[in-house]
Amino acid sequence: MSVTEKLVSRLPGLGDRIDRKPVVSVIKLHGVITPTPSPLGRGSISLNSVESALTRAFDHERLLAVALQVNSPGGAPTQSALVAERIRQLAARKNVPVIAFCEDVAASGGYWLACAADEIFAHGTSLVGSIGVISAGFGLTGLLERVGVERRVHTAGTNKMRLDPFQNEKPEDVEWLVGLQGQLHEQFVEWVSERRGDRLSKDHDDVFSGEVWTGAAAAERGLVDGLGTLRGVISQRYPDAEIAIAEPRRPLLARLGVGGGAAAGILGAAIQAVEHRATWSRFGL
Repeated sequence: MSVTEKLVSRLPGLGDRIDRKPVVSVIKLHGVITPTPSPLGRGSISLNSVESALTRAFDHERLLAVALQVNSPGGAPTQSALVAERIRQLAARKNVPVIAFCEDVAASGGYWLACAADEIFAHGTSLVGSIGVISAGFGLTGLLERVGVERRVHTAGTNKMRLDPFQNEKPEDVEWLVGLQGQLHEQFVEWVSERRGDRLSKDHDDVFSGEVWTGAAAAERGLVDGLGTLRGVISQRYPDAEIAIAEPRRPLLARLGVGGGAAAGILGAAIQAVEHRATWSRFGL
């Protein structure tokens, strides 16, 4: 028995009051959703990066509910689905309610994550929705020739070089991409329809258009169940509960306080930061 436990055990009734206080676990889902997170584990979401936090949150012995604190502009569809499915698995195993709270933005993959909850709340100023699929790139046709560089690519397979940025865009490649996006969009729509069900408004035909709305407009469309903040809703619904933040296990470099000194690592981190910044900037953030 630890020193703390001994002291608590000697105080009549105190140990019981402390041990029996119920808990609402909070999981922070903040950042761009990507399969290649930063070595420091900051500003990104993947199943690998949040698995330890999810496990800790749902394993609490005095668990009443789990709250998802979502602040994400989206990202990789597969990681969005994997994280959401893992949340549903744990919720079913523990038989506890899950409540999502949209902060600045819960858009695209961020909204996919929010739909893993049984209920969704947003602030009136939150940006919610963007149920769609996007691809972006650059056309660099002729650039290498102008600087005197010859590019050599050899492939086996007629479709191995689709949408090469150094070649003219081909109509058949665009058609293929649009078809792929359509398949992903259909899966996104199915997930939202499954999770939101009859709560989705039948008075608005733009829910799946890829548009993004404020929290208030999202509530009108049934994308969220109401307006509110995490502490406000939790304190009202579970007045006797303690809020416990479930922190993920930090990557080794973060625990050592090292940011990666190699030039290649610094360059990669800089490129990733620009990509993440571009994703957030689509929502004016």
